[in-house]
Amino acid sequence: MHVTVRRVLGICLVALFFTSGKIDNALLVEDPLIAPDPIAQLNWVDSVYQNLSLDERLGQLFMVAAYSNKDESHVDEISQLVKNENLGGLIFFQGGPDRQAKLTNYYQAQAKTPLFIAMDAEWGLSMRLDSIPDFPKAMTLGAIQNTELIYTMGTEMARQFKEMGMHINFAPVVDVNSNPDNPVIGYRAFGENKQLVAKRAVAYMKGLQDHGVIANAKHFPGHGDTEADSHYALPVIKHPENRIWDIDLYPYQELFRENLMSVMVAHLNIPSLDNTANTPTSLSRKVVTDLLQNQMNFQGLVFTDALNMRGVLQSSSPGEVDLKALLAGNDVLLYSQDVPKAKTLIKEAIQDGKISEKEIERKIKKILRAKYQVGLNDYRPIKTSGLIDRLNTPEAEVIREELYANAITVAANKDELIPFKGLDMKRFASLTIGGDGQEFQNQLGKYTKFDHFDIEKASSESEHYKLMKKLEDYDVVVVGFMGVTNLPRRAFGIAPGDVELLRMLQKRQKVVTVLFGNAYASQFLEGLEHVVFAFENNELTQKLSPQILFGARPAQGILPVSVSTQFTYGVGGFLQGMNRLSYGTPESVGLDSKTLDQIDEVAEKAIRIQATPGASVLVVKDGKVVFERSYGQLEYKRSPKVNSETVYDLASITKVLATTQAVMFLHSRGELDMNKTLGDYLPELKGTNKAKLILRDVMAHEAGLKAFIPHYVKTVESGQWRNEYYQPNPAPGFSSPVSNDMFAVNHLRDSIWHWTVTSDLLPKSGGRNRYVYSDLTMYFMQAVVERIVNQPLNEFLDQNFYEPLGLYSLTFKPFEKMPIDNIAPTENDVAFRKRQVKGYVHDPGAAMYGGVAGHAGLFGKANDLAVMMQLMLNQGYYGELSLLKPATVAAFTQRQSTQSRRGWGWDKPEPELGKGGSAGDLAPKTTFGHTGFTGTCVWADPENNLIYVFLSNRVYPEAENTKLLKEGIRTEIHDIIYKALAKN
Repeated sequence: MHVTVRRVLGICLVALFFTSGKIDNALLVEDPLIAPDPIAQLNWVDSVYQNLSLDERLGQLFMVAAYSNKDESHVDEISQLVKNENLGGLIFFQGGPDRQAKLTNYYQAQAKTPLFIAMDAEWGLSMRLDSIPDFPKAMTLGAIQNTELIYTMGTEMARQFKEMGMHINFAPVVDVNSNPDNPVIGYRAFGENKQLVAKRAVAYMKGLQDHGVIANAKHFPGHGDTEADSHYALPVIKHPENRIWDIDLYPYQELFRENLMSVMVAHLNIPSLDNTANTPTSLSRKVVTDLLQNQMNFQGLVFTDALNMRGVLQSSSPGEVDLKALLAGNDVLLYSQDVPKAKTLIKEAIQDGKISEKEIERKIKKILRAKYQVGLNDYRPIKTSGLIDRLNTPEAEVIREELYANAITVAANKDELIPFKGLDMKRFASLTIGGDGQEFQNQLGKYTKFDHFDIEKASSESEHYKLMKKLEDYDVVVVGFMGVTNLPRRAFGIAPGDVELLRMLQKRQKVVTVLFGNAYASQFLEGLEHVVFAFENNELTQKLSPQILFGARPAQGILPVSVSTQFTYGVGGFLQGMNRLSYGTPESVGLDSKTLDQIDEVAEKAIRIQATPGASVLVVKDGKVVFERSYGQLEYKRSPKVNSETVYDLASITKVLATTQAVMFLHSRGELDMNKTLGDYLPELKGTNKAKLILRDVMAHEAGLKAFIPHYVKTVESGQWRNEYYQPNPAPGFSSPVSNDMFAVNHLRDSIWHWTVTSDLLPKSGGRNRYVYSDLTMYFMQAVVERIVNQPLNEFLDQNFYEPLGLYSLTFKPFEKMPIDNIAPTENDVAFRKRQVKGYVHDPGAAMYGGVAGHAGLFGKANDLAVMMQLMLNQGYYGELSLLKPATVAAFTQRQSTQSRRGWGWDKPEPELGKGGSAGDLAPKTTFGHTGFTGTCVWADPENNLIYVFLSNRVYPEAENTKLLKEGIRTEIHDIIYKALAKN
C-alpha cells in the first residue's frame, strides 16, 4: 500500500477507534499510533472493561499529579490512589529522570489497569526534570522558518518520552498570542499569526504522534488574548464568536485535519461562546461538547486543564468541579484534587440521570483504546540502567543546536553592519548587562580581539558614566542583554536607564544589542540600530549568537510577533553568512563523539607519563569546530590549567603559518616565481654558494642547506654569555630581547645572517642535493619576502593575514602583546639563556634573530591555527577576504619531491604506509600540515574537509624529553579522528 494512502486511512481509522470501536480488517496501517490488529485492540479493550467494577472503571477518567522530588508520604498517597481508585493515569511534574522512572515502574506494578503516564513538557523533559537540556520554547520555534526542524524535535521528544515510559505530552501550545501583555502564554506560543502557529503546531504534533506519543493541543478554544492567568483567576475573553472561529480556532481545525489525538480545554470565560455567568469553558457543555466535539467534529481525547487552578475552582470545590467537567463533555479529568469524592458524585449523577452509563462507557473505552494505541496492552517496565545517557544523546544535542541556530533573528541591521567585516579596522568591546554572559564573551573572542565589560541591571548613572568613559575608544560595542524575564507588567526586567545607556553609546559608536530573552522585551529597545533576538538565554544561544554576528552561520529567523513600530511580525529573514568557522557538535558533521572522546584517554596518558605538562586539541570538520578540549596544566607543578585561550610556542609551524603564507601570498600575485633563484631576489648573495639555489628546491628542503646551525655557541664562552653579545638589562646598543632580563647587541641579527650566508652546503649525492629538512630554508625565504614587501615579516603578516582574520593570539613576540601568564612555558634553557623561557621563542636561533625568524618564533592558540588552516582548505578564502589563489594553494600543498613526502614548505603523509611520518596512518595522502619541536602539529585534509590541531609544551622543562614522539601521541590522536569519521 502506498504510504500516502496508508496515512489517509490511518486518519480515518483513528476516528473509528474513538467512536464505534469497529473497523474493517482490510484497513490495516503501519502508523505507530494506529493499531496494527484492530480486532486484537477491540478484544483487549472489551476484556479490560469487563474485568473492572464500576468504581474501577470510573478511575480511568482521572489523572492526578505525581512528583519525583517529594517525600515518601507523597509516594504513598499516589500509590494508594493507584491501587484503590484504579487511576487512569499520572501527570508527572518536577523531579529527576531516574527517580521518575523508578516511581513509574513502581506505580505501574501496582496498577490493575496500565496507567497513562503524561507530562506537561512543552519544551521537552527539561521543563519538569533535571539533568536534561531544554529544547526551545514555542516562540523560539515560531522564529524558525524550516518546520522540518520542528518535526525532528517532536520526533526526538517522542523518543525521550518512550524511554521514560510516557505516553502523552501536553503540547503543543496552539494559542495565537495576539496580546503582548498576556501573562501566562507569551513565549509559550509560536506567535501571533494563525497560519504560522498552525504550521509549527502540526509539525510538532506529527513528530510526536508519528513516533508513538499522543500530542495534546492547548488551550482550547484559545488563551492567546488574555490579561489574566487562569492559574490564579478566571480570564474573560470578550471577542465575538466569528473572531474566535477566524483566529483562535484556526490552528485546531488544521490539527484536526492532520489527526490530532487529544485536546486540552482551558479555564476561560468567553461570553460569545457561553454567556452563563462566570462559567469556565472547561465546564461549559456548549464549548466542550457542542463546539469542540459536535461542530468541529473532534473525536479524540478531551482533557480538562488542571483542575487545581483558581480559574476553575472559584465556583466549585474539588470533586464537584470534576463532575461538572465530565458533564460538560470532557473525557479525562486532569490534576483531580479529590478522586474518591468525584467518583461518589459521578455515581450519584448516573443515578439521577444527569449522565448515562452508556456515555461513561463510551468515554472509558475511548481512553482504553488510546492506551492500546500507545502500547499499554503490552506494558513493559522502563529500563533504568543507563537512562540518563539514553536521554542525553549526541543526536539530541544536534537537534537543539540546529533549532536555536535557525531561530536567531537579526531584527535591525543599519548599514548592514552584521555580519562584521574589516576586523582589522575596528576595535571591539563586549558589554553584558544583568547576568552571566561568560559563554557569550568567550565565543566573541574566538573571532577577534575583544575587551569585556559587565554591569548589573539598573546600575546607577554614575556607573553608566564610568562605563561610557571606558568604552569611548571602541568602534563597536556588542551588548548581551541578560536577565530578561517573562513578566510583561514588570517591563520584562528591562531597566529604562540601561536602554538609555545604549542610546547614548549609539550616538558615538556602533552598538549591537543581542536580546537574550523574551522578544516582547524588545518594545523597550525601540530606536536601537542593531538588534538581534536570541529569544532565550542559555549556553547554546550564547555560543550561537556570536557565530551569527561574525557570519559563521547565516541568520535565518523571523520575529513571530509584533512588538512595536520597529519590531513587527516578520522582520528578520535570511542574512548570508561569511564562511568563518562555526562551532557545534561532532554528529552535526558526521563525526562520532564517543570515538572522539577517546582523545581524552590519549591526552591524559601523555600528561600521566610526563610527555608534556598540558595540551590543547582541536578538530574542525566542514568548517565547524566540533572538538576543542584542553588538558593538564602549564607546568607539572601546581600551576594554572590549560584552557582554550592558552598560547603556545608553535616552533616550526612558523614555517607554514608565517613564512610559507607570505611566500604563497606573493606567488598568488605574481611577485614571486618558484623557478627563480635566491640570487634573483637577494643580489647580495651573488658570488656565494647560495645565489643559484632555486626557490622550489629551497622550499622542498632539497637545496643542500644544512639542517640547522647552532649560532648561539659563537656567543657564549665556557658556558657563559659573552659580554659583547648580551647584557642583562637594556643598554645603548643592546635593545633586542632574547629572554626576560637578557638583551642582545643590536647587530646580532646581521651577524647571524652573515654566518648563515657563508655556511657550507651539504655534499651532493648522485649529482643532486639530498632531501634534508632545514631551518635555514626559512631564514632565506624570510629574507626574500622582506626584500619584496620592504617590511619585516611579522608586520607584513599582521597587516595582511592575522589582523584581518581576527587572529590576535597568532603573533611573534607575544610578551609584548598579552599577559605572560597565559603563555605556556618552554625549556629551562641551561645551555644558553640560563633561565626558564616563557613568552620568548624557544628556538635559540630565532631568539637571537630578534624573536622573528622564518623558521620559528610564531605563537598562538589552537583556534587561531584552525582559522589559518581553514583558509587553506577554502582555497585561500576566509570571511570576506581573498588572500591566496586556489592554484597557489594546490601547488604548495601537493607533493613536490621524488625524494621525500614534502610539498613547498608543507609537510605531508608518507607516500607509503609503514614508513612512519608525522601524520596519522589513516590520513589521506592529500593531507598537508606541519609539526613543531615544542610538541605541536597542525594538519588539514582537503578530501574530508578536516583539520586537526595539537598544541603542547613537551620541552618543559627540558627539550630532551621525547616521550611525546616515542609514544606516538599526536599521530594516535590523528587516527582517532578518522575512526570517528568512519563510524558515520
